[in-house]
Amino acid sequence: MGKYQPYPDYKDSGVEWLGYIPKEWLPTRLKNISYVNMGQSPNSEDCNDVGNGVPFLQGNAEFGRKTPSPKQFCEVAKKNAKPGDFLFSVRAPVGAVNIANQLYGIGRGLCAIRPSSDVINEYLWWVLQISKVQFDAISTGSTFEAVSAEQVNNFSLALPSRTEQKIIAAFLDYETARIDQLIAKQQQLIELLKEKRQAVISHAVTKGLNPNAPMKDSGVEWLGQVPEHWVVSALNHYVDTINGYGFSSSDFCDTGIPFIRAGNIKKWTITPTDIFLSEQVVTKFKKLSLSAGDVVISMVGSDPSIVNSAVGQIATIPQEMIGAVPNQNVVILRPNESVVSRRYLFFILISSAYRSHLNLFSHKLANQSIISAPLIVSAKVAFPSLKEQDKICSYLDTQLEKHERLVSSATGSLELLAERRTALISAAVTGKIDLRGWQPPKSEVTA
Repeated sequence: MGKYQPYPDYKDSGVEWLGYIPKEWLPTRLKNISYVNMGQSPNSEDCNDVGNGVPFLQGNAEFGRKTPSPKQFCEVAKKNAKPGDFLFSVRAPVGAVNIANQLYGIGRGLCAIRPSSDVINEYLWWVLQISKVQFDAISTGSTFEAVSAEQVNNFSLALPSRTEQKIIAAFLDYETARIDQLIAKQQQLIELLKEKRQAVISHAVTKGLNPNAPMKDSGVEWLGQVPEHWVVSALNHYVDTINGYGFSSSDFCDTGIPFIRAGNIKKWTITPTDIFLSEQVVTKFKKLSLSAGDVVISMVGSDPSIVNSAVGQIATIPQEMIGAVPNQNVVILRPNESVVSRRYLFFILISSAYRSHLNLFSHKLANQSIISAPLIVSAKVAFPSLKEQDKICSYLDTQLEKHERLVSSATGSLELLAERRTALISAAVTGKIDLRGWQPPKSEVTA
């Protein structure tokens, strides 16, 4: 914020998160400058997904960048948001904001905020963008965070003159648009890096490392040409499957043996679990005890189009998960290590070629996608010798390390930009920077 000057005079707002505000600004509460209409869930029989009635929003799940994309409708809505109202999330994540671009029915996860003539809508939009700072400190709930009608109404903010509100809103529109462009470029870079990573993996496990190796037709569409000396075979010839077990909730405890569910398999590793089993229970299932380096795959998940949670998430077991036990929606893949190493098997499974197999053979069941253990290992893949597998694994480990460094750098830049964006909004709407003389650059005005 170094290039922006503070106001000449300040006063104590009496509100911790606002701190000192410009002398002429008015500390106030949301209820004094708007009408807050808390949502209320309709009767379930009044809701539908075929377009009958008004669009209905239960919470923030359908929020977009500025306006929502509703999937549900309601013939008899108990509470409504009118066009132009702010749609404000009162349940986790508390503070998410959208603008009602039409009449909506709203459920108990939202409230509608209708600004009065005392505040410029565009200014209040930016104030609400950083409301999370205040609401994080007061939100409550054992199952999920939430804020009450009283807490929303008593949300504290600082109100400058209408002229200043317009300037601040215009300034933030301009500056955040510039930051958003930089954020978009970093996000695009990260996606390109991920695509390149997948291309490197897929090429290595289908073409090998020798560009001059004689090739042959694999007979498998998604494999295409493979090195002539590689063996093309179904995974089930060399890989055994062991299904996890559906333990009863009465077997769960707060400490003990980690219990791995399909949802714990994320981004090629295992996320921490909050469910454990006693050693006494697990003793009967020794074959399910996982070793470091074991490969596991989920049999349930989202539609394949939702990449990060799609059915067929794959991971290797890290050291800290040795002895863990999977549930019935997770399959352990144990290869014949005289033919294929566990590490090479992992690289086969995370390749784009194998993903094509999962996408083809998974199918919908209710609101999720599933695939069976036999289908998981029915895919045909190409196996080089163990010696060549080791070389490919070493090469890919090195390439993935380089990739992770690049992604980490881009992610760090992304986080810094997001922090700068939030800090700029906060500084502007709390009066820490004086923008009264601000004007958009002439090139922007004349463009």
